[in-house]
Amino acid sequence: MNFIRPIEKEPGTPLYEQVERRLREAICGAAFAPDTAIPTERELAEGFGVSRITIRKALAQLEEDGLLLRRQGSGTFVAPDRNRIQKSLSRITSFSEDMRARGLEPGSEWIGKTPGTVTPEEALALGLSPGAAIYRFSRVRYANAMPMAVECSTVPAFCLPGIEAVGCSLYEAMERHGQRPTKALQRLRAVALDDERAKQLAVPPGTPALLIERRGYARSGAAIEITTSWYRGDAYDFLSELGE
Repeated sequence: MNFIRPIEKEPGTPLYEQVERRLREAICGAAFAPDTAIPTERELAEGFGVSRITIRKALAQLEEDGLLLRRQGSGTFVAPDRNRIQKSLSRITSFSEDMRARGLEPGSEWIGKTPGTVTPEEALALGLSPGAAIYRFSRVRYANAMPMAVECSTVPAFCLPGIEAVGCSLYEAMERHGQRPTKALQRLRAVALDDERAKQLAVPPGTPALLIERRGYARSGAAIEITTSWYRGDAYDFLSELGE
């Protein structure tokens, strides 16, 4: 396995991130078949020339991203079905970031980008005054040209320099303007896709989907995003780590 070789330290980049990137590229590049074991922590530590603590941190991130599975007493394995996207609920990441982390190319087909003013419900949810300016974004999200989700977002106009600032990633555009959400509340429920959403996702009407309603908050505590998303139930899994 020629990708397991000593890490050359990059100033400003933690070692575990360099190891994680090397392993991610190998997994996404099909160096490992699905459901096969990867080398042990000791073997990886010796091969990369780093500590086992560094290896554990890299593996933990890849496991959280759904690329690896740890089986007690058996080792660490490549996820058995990489055709299904696994999204962790423990971190605030954009769709584009999630796809790139898995070696997939994110894309969008815009349904609409429109400026407007808040509805009474939006004003209440975002803590805005009546008549406040907002931007609404609706689009189909793709991974390697496969439709994965329909996403509808509303953000206050002060969060962006203009409506055309949003390209592939809403969060990246908000971050450039210093307004990326740092906390979010989400509600998930199962739904059957209606005719319109099913057509947008290229599946039959009535196909099971996951409906995600999210409200994002700035570091100050102000609500700065409302997003409703319909994810294909046959291609998307959501993971949540629970503790005591």
